[in-house]
Amino acid sequence: MSHGKQFTLFSHTGGPNGWKVAFILEELGLTYESIYFDFKKNEHKAPEFTKYNPNGRIPAVIDHRNNDFVVWESNAIIQYVVDKYDKEHKLSIAPGTDEYYTQLQWLYFQASGQGPYFGQVGWFNLYHPEKVPSAVERYRNETKRVLGVLESVLLKQEWLVGGRLTVADISFIPWNIFATTLLLEGFDLEKEFPATAKWHNKLLARPAVKNLWEERERLLAQQ
Repeated sequence: MSHGKQFTLFSHTGGPNGWKVAFILEELGLTYESIYFDFKKNEHKAPEFTKYNPNGRIPAVIDHRNNDFVVWESNAIIQYVVDKYDKEHKLSIAPGTDEYYTQLQWLYFQASGQGPYFGQVGWFNLYHPEKVPSAVERYRNETKRVLGVLESVLLKQEWLVGGRLTVADISFIPWNIFATTLLLEGFDLEKEFPATAKWHNKLLARPAVKNLWEERERLLAQQ
């Protein structure tokens, strides 16, 4: 790849997981070139991509500064990026500390709790060919439960770990946007989970986040 930037980021204009990786790269001032796959054409399943990610899902990155090293799975990418390139710990906790494992705890929770449940709400609300009210109700309830977990912590502290912004916080942004604007009809985050809403709005106001999400909207409008 000849774009001259440090990373190639394989992503998707609509999906959330590529954007949270982009947030981290932007926050750290790392250069990257995004390649957006057309899922309708199954570009993410093509051999040209599965040679990098055998799971055929986005995101994945190639780190051209590190001998074209490839990492896939969004939170594994985030952990790789901060461990290797956030030496001043602008967005991360120093490895080996107790809080480092708290940071990992939240990254795992985002990947295993927030992402799958919120994604299933989206699937059964928007894409499943049949209406399955029981599935919609289950995953709506699970989405609110996950938000309740965040609320229980954010009522007592400003950020998830270390008393400051970290990748743990940033990893939740895209799916929370989807939940509050698309997935949960008639839902008022500020009313139901006020501490989480305050935290979420602070994250959205960050220039890197705001600018990238606006770029996403521009890309979607062009399709």
